[in-house]
Amino acid sequence: MEPSKQSHYWKAWVIWLLSALFMFYKYALEVSPSVMTETLMSTFKISGVQLGILAATYFYAYLLLQIPAGFLIDRFGPRKVTTIAIAVCGAGSLVFSSANTLFIAEVGRFFIGAGAAFAAVNCLKLTANWFPFRQFAFMAGLMMTIAMLGAVGGQAPLASFIEAASLRPAMRYIAFAGLILAALFWFIVRDKAPDHKHEKMLNSTKLTLRTSIKQILLSSQSWWLSIYSGFAFAPVMVFGGLWGVAFLKEAYQITETFAAQQVSLIFIGFAIGAPIFGYFSDRIGKRKGVMFWGTLGSLFTISAVIYIPYMSVLMISAFLFLFGFCISSFLLCFTMIREVSAPLLAATAIGFMNAFDALFGAISDPLTGMILDSQWHGETVAGARIFSVTAFKAAFITLPIFLIIALLSLWKIKETYCKPSYPNQLP
Repeated sequence: MEPSKQSHYWKAWVIWLLSALFMFYKYALEVSPSVMTETLMSTFKISGVQLGILAATYFYAYLLLQIPAGFLIDRFGPRKVTTIAIAVCGAGSLVFSSANTLFIAEVGRFFIGAGAAFAAVNCLKLTANWFPFRQFAFMAGLMMTIAMLGAVGGQAPLASFIEAASLRPAMRYIAFAGLILAALFWFIVRDKAPDHKHEKMLNSTKLTLRTSIKQILLSSQSWWLSIYSGFAFAPVMVFGGLWGVAFLKEAYQITETFAAQQVSLIFIGFAIGAPIFGYFSDRIGKRKGVMFWGTLGSLFTISAVIYIPYMSVLMISAFLFLFGFCISSFLLCFTMIREVSAPLLAATAIGFMNAFDALFGAISDPLTGMILDSQWHGETVAGARIFSVTAFKAAFITLPIFLIIALLSLWKIKETYCKPSYPNQLP
């Protein structure tokens, strides 16, 4: 390899790694409420639905900023925009760590979501700007491997960290880590490779938010891919991001740390499955079939976890791992939306899809909490509500329903055969 090409190669990977670390940070914060449920309920004296709203405040901000995030990154470049986003995420963590009221905690959580809204769009945009098109699906999968390791870190390791340091100092350290990452991102990341082939088109086209949104909204495939994505990923956030730890504690009478370890297997499975499905899809030249069988597998495995009684810990571990592994196939829809969208609109299209994921997260967490509250029999421990296994099973009925709808929506999605297939979307 020539020295200049070797330098380009390593620079691309360093930039990608910093982007992936933002994904790691984002997911650790996103799922962190799952190991704080009792602490948050007892600290702020709140119900299940209020806890769901607190957790979902992250998704409210995430939802509001997804399309603007994609537009801003397309228009002004990833480096400037994402540096600010990481700093906002860290600042939100700092506010959350010092909250003395539920409202201030929600404000902190809102800012975390606002910054996190840029993470996936940024990483996928920089992947497109620094790596060949043929590597995109694999790199997107690898991105989610790093992201899911962050989700793993937000489970048992964070639970142990909070137990050792208490909640507020732990969140304060996490906030400072985000501010350090923002500084590194600013000094190291560059928007594109010198030979990025779409640069002339980007410079010669006047991009506006109205034009970007109009072109995405006119694409039926963007709509169906986003609907599929929202329904497919919602069960991961409901079970893995908030309520799974509490359910396993109650159903199997295990400690919070051990329950968090079990839930983290979802994200470990996801981390392993994402690049495998990306590579396999590229090898066979198809996307839809891989997504269908993966989503079907996730439907069976999460249903088994919720509704098969008296399983051994080994069986629970296996099903949770397989659920994460199988549902990681959904990530191929991010590759597909890039394949059906003009390069100029790539980040905006990905932001549009991410908005659906955030919308379902914003709805699902409070909905689950509302169903749990309706089944609550008045039992508390240290001010935190304790929900029965029956209540959890009633609340989790939405998870298989979401996955069934995701499977049905696949019928409206056209196979791309791993090739660009976008129409002339440019003004």
